[in-house]
Order: sequence, then C-alpha cells, then structure tokens
Amino acid sequence: MAEVEERSVQEGASTEASAAERTAPAEAQQASASTQRRVTRTGRRYGRRQRVCAFCAEHITYVDYKQVDVLSRYLSERGQIRPRRKTGLCAKHQRRLAVAIKRARHLALLPFTGEHIRMAARYQG
Repeated sequence: MAEVEERSVQEGASTEASAAERTAPAEAQQASASTQRRVTRTGRRYGRRQRVCAFCAEHITYVDYKQVDVLSRYLSERGQIRPRRKTGLCAKHQRRLAVAIKRARHLALLPFTGEHIRMAARYQG
C-alpha cells in the first residue's frame, strides 16, 4: 500500500511539473502569436508599407498627355519630373508618364521650367 501511495504522490508531482511545463510554452506561444499578429498586420515590423502604383491600381494602360491635371501631380515646383521613389509608380508607368509629360511640354500644355510656372501665375491673376 505504501508503494501505491508513493506512486500516486510521484505521479501527482510529475503531472504538476508537466502542467507547469505545458503552461510555460503556452505563454511563450501566446507572446509569439501576439508578436506575429503585429508583424502580419502591417507586413513588416518596422518601416513603411510599400506603395502601390497609382496607375496599376486604377488599371490605366495608357497615360494620356492631354490630362494635364494628372500629369502636373508628378512635376516638382521647378517643373522637373519627380523620381520614381517619390511618386511610387512602377517602372513601366514611370516611363510612360515621362513620355506623356514630354509630349505635353512640347504642345505647351505643361511648363518646361519653374520660371514658366511663375510667369503663367502672373498672367492669370
């Protein structure tokens, strides 16, 4: 009978120890799950979210040189074409945008320089 009591005491102690071992990894799993949730929500733990090309998002296949309001968003105040890292466009649409801006400049729809922008502002009002 003493052997049975000793076994039950030992089994009880082992179940308590194994229960403690089970809870510790569960807490660690919970902590890693919350960390994973933080990482998966934004896609990255640190840094900016990657921009999506505005033309790809709207399924635009042709960048029209006659849409001056759209093209002027991609010009700096000095009249320069903004770089791809600033505009967030893909390489294909950045090339097409540059061609459209150059065509619009050639037809005098867009200014070549910042001086042209300032002169146009003086004449308008």
